[in-house]
Amino acid sequence: MSGHSKWHNIQATKGKADAARSKIFTKIGREIAVAVKMGGPDVNSNSSLRAVVAKAKQNNMPNDNIERSIKKAAGELGNVNYESIVYEGYGVGGSAVIVECLTDNKNRTAGDVRHAFDKHGGSLGSSGCVSYLFERKGVIVVPRVEGLDSEALMLDAIDAGANDVNELDDEIEVLTSPAELENVRAKLEKAGYKIALSEVSLVPNMTVNLDEAKQATFQKMIDVLEELDDVQNVYHNVNLPEEVEED
Repeated sequence: MSGHSKWHNIQATKGKADAARSKIFTKIGREIAVAVKMGGPDVNSNSSLRAVVAKAKQNNMPNDNIERSIKKAAGELGNVNYESIVYEGYGVGGSAVIVECLTDNKNRTAGDVRHAFDKHGGSLGSSGCVSYLFERKGVIVVPRVEGLDSEALMLDAIDAGANDVNELDDEIEVLTSPAELENVRAKLEKAGYKIALSEVSLVPNMTVNLDEAKQATFQKMIDVLEELDDVQNVYHNVNLPEEVEED
């Protein structure tokens, strides 16, 4: 079962418009600010910051932008205080949705997220109402490039500490425990594999199918949520046609 390709959102992909890329950079900048606040600006001693920087590079964020974000966070921690908030709720057809946010204004974020759910036939629920349907896993995506030996990659990934490997049409997905993500990624990179994505993600234990009309409504809700500045990640358990086709 795929974790990233079907259900993970907020990633820079080929063909994204400059505006969308800029929004992603802004979201990553917030993650950098939080990581610096928690563990300091030294990438070598701050594993959380190191993981965010790796994510920034995977999304083609320029090094100058990354360094500027770290310096800004280190110098302005007293001015901006982002708080992590997770919302859980239901979309149409009983679908499950988890929204991860970083915000400096909880009231604004709560109102925006609730409006997105209400407008598209969904509803916010209490903490824990759908999270039991998901499992937090490390996700590493290796694109299928010329010369890639998928069987060798699978063996190398398992030897490196991965829990599972999924073969998709255009990529191979390596799943790890969250704690082993960085270690497995480093070993695969050292072995010469190109890493397209490496991050901790929420993967649904099972998925649901919606009819065409509900699919359209659900997709609109996800799009609205992803456009919110305070939203970092949106996870759900719906099989959407366009996502299945990417596999």
